[in-house]
Amino acid sequence: MGLKGRKILVTGASGFVGRHLTEELKRHGAEVLAIDEHGNNSIDVRDWRRIRDLGSRIGKLDLVYHLAALMFVPYSFENPREVYDVNVLGTLNILELCRVYSVSRFIFASSYVYGPPRYLPIDEEHPLNPTSPYARSKVMGEDLCRAYNEDYGLRLTILRPFNIYGEGQSDNFLIPSILKQLRCGTIELQDPEPRRDFLYISDAIEAYVKAGEYKGSGFDIFNIGSGVSYSVDEIVSKILEAWGQKAKVSYQHQRRKAEMMDVVADVHKAKRELGWEPKIDLVEGLRRYISWYMKNLDQGDRSI
Repeated sequence: MGLKGRKILVTGASGFVGRHLTEELKRHGAEVLAIDEHGNNSIDVRDWRRIRDLGSRIGKLDLVYHLAALMFVPYSFENPREVYDVNVLGTLNILELCRVYSVSRFIFASSYVYGPPRYLPIDEEHPLNPTSPYARSKVMGEDLCRAYNEDYGLRLTILRPFNIYGEGQSDNFLIPSILKQLRCGTIELQDPEPRRDFLYISDAIEAYVKAGEYKGSGFDIFNIGSGVSYSVDEIVSKILEAWGQKAKVSYQHQRRKAEMMDVVADVHKAKRELGWEPKIDLVEGLRRYISWYMKNLDQGDRSI
């Protein structure tokens, strides 16, 4: 079943992934209700009364994407109560909305739940070992999802994306922070060695769409990644090559708390069951991102 004509709720719709997802769902012909803490449909997912009233107003929903979350890991160490409040209570409220109004399917965005890898690549059976308040809040959210599936039969799909990057991402994250520094000709970062699995935004959005079209009837979990890891230093080198200019690069050689030195996703399950696989490699993804970035610089866009 495609998404055309389906009524879909997206929480966190003004976020990086949420903006891209709502646009793509509309291109597929879906009727999208986009909510966020900010914007035209401003609703705090912690406010059950507002969430419940929203359900009574909009009528039957076919699908819910729950993306609303506080997700910056360093922020979660500094503000754990707020992160647990938004990420856990918010998830509970949206699950309850689905139960009360008999929503057909719920898709939950999770991440960072595996912790230091016991083996690579990491498949969905890898033990969970969260190492930050953010990651712990996502494991709690997954537990709530499982409970609503077992107790109420709610059909659920959990997506565990690895490191998504692309147009419109916050400067808090590695690749946009490098691009921002590159404009000044000097790049200073903490640690050159950690390796991550980077996934371009269009591939991530395709996975979310495939999850919405998925016909599985129960509780499913899928990793979403590229299947390849790159070090921070390699990312810097590839950005400089794609940008076409030199810069002074230095590292403080400071390792973050609970740092993981290498992370690679095993995405065979998503390929097999969702019919999804990444199409954009890192070189092409950076080329597209930098082209967009430079175009917006030329147009004086101060939001990048």
